[in-house]
Amino acid sequence: MREQLTEEKVFKDPVHDYVYVQDQTIWDLINTKEFQRLRRIRQLGTTYLTFHGAEHSRFSHSLGVYEITRRIISQFERNGYPDWPLEERLVSLCAALLHDVGHGPFSHSLEEIFETDHEEWTCAILLGETEINTVLKRVSDDFPEMVSSVIKKTYPKPIVVSLISSQMDADRMDYLLRDAYFTGVNYGTFDLERILRVLRPYKGQIVVKESGMHAVEHYLMSRYQMYWQIYFHPVTRSSEIILRQIFRRAQQLNSQGYRFRWMTNSLQQLLNNTLSLDDYLKLDEALAQTAFSEWSEEPDELLSDLCRRFINRYLYKYVTIENPDESLLSEVAAALLSIGLNPDYHMEIDYPFDLPYDVYRPEQKNGEKRGKAPILLLDSEDEISEISVKSDIVRSITGLRQGQYHLYYPEEPLLQNKDKLSEEMKKLFKLN
Repeated sequence: MREQLTEEKVFKDPVHDYVYVQDQTIWDLINTKEFQRLRRIRQLGTTYLTFHGAEHSRFSHSLGVYEITRRIISQFERNGYPDWPLEERLVSLCAALLHDVGHGPFSHSLEEIFETDHEEWTCAILLGETEINTVLKRVSDDFPEMVSSVIKKTYPKPIVVSLISSQMDADRMDYLLRDAYFTGVNYGTFDLERILRVLRPYKGQIVVKESGMHAVEHYLMSRYQMYWQIYFHPVTRSSEIILRQIFRRAQQLNSQGYRFRWMTNSLQQLLNNTLSLDDYLKLDEALAQTAFSEWSEEPDELLSDLCRRFINRYLYKYVTIENPDESLLSEVAAALLSIGLNPDYHMEIDYPFDLPYDVYRPEQKNGEKRGKAPILLLDSEDEISEISVKSDIVRSITGLRQGQYHLYYPEEPLLQNKDKLSEEMKKLFKLN
């Protein structure tokens, strides 16, 4: 059942100009409290501490993913492509809109510390006692499970999954354009209109008309540049390290029975790893920032210092290290201990390769969970080929990795105590 609004709703959007809503179900989902919560979660986590314009939310990104998906489907329907299953429109739009509804504050940093998964929380929201579940059930009793299976990539029609989870999906296309816009860079721009025009449904999957290959090359190069210039920016990595250290210290203190001067039930359950769905939905970045502000006055000097650093942007400095072997790291740890620092919290080796990102991967690797579908080209003879077979540019960046080891540390204590450090340590930390 697809109930239409009596009057089309429109959101003004800086990236897509307008976001159009014609379905009652989509409009009702947008107005649920679980979806509105995404206004209080930034799309780029701590990146606003590096690029001050990066204040955009998961809410605006989710609307953007919905809009790109709507435009793709509308193009399929308008051109009457027989390989697009018309009955899949609503489930596709709902999955596009809701794909990020399970994100928590500072999403990926929180997930790493507490071993949670935003997609699992997304499915819990879709299937639990929530306003979103109530809206989805108005379509049919099994509709929440249908949308959830798209998120989990188990939906029986891969063409639906690939709209929001492939190597050129609506999710990636929106966040590249949106993140580039709000960080003020040009790296992430590409010809979205051209790409949408050359997408085709074909034998149960989405392919690209071969004449549009160059637009896809541009998209992949933009993705490559955004990773190394924005997402892997070393200053952003510094703020993420401090954020993780805050949660690690809070969790450690909690496990030791420390009595916090300020605490909420949802934060307490987070530290205990006993979050209910209701408690999880109370977590947003406003609450996290309030906690950091309050914890900056805690008697525990380590937690209070970390929180003050985060909220006032006194980030760790970094130096590049060519070969961080165990002996060097032991020497650095000993040096930090000698001036009263805690190596468990005041030093960290960071290397971008530990992040689960690939600019483009032609195929799923052995032992890997179900991967994202590759980009397929459709030629004039109706033959399919994976894009790196025909594109020298894509082939050159496939699996391409770069990056350096960075050692992060608080600069001020080292400057104040540099006379206590060896010449080797002074040289390493550039204190001479």
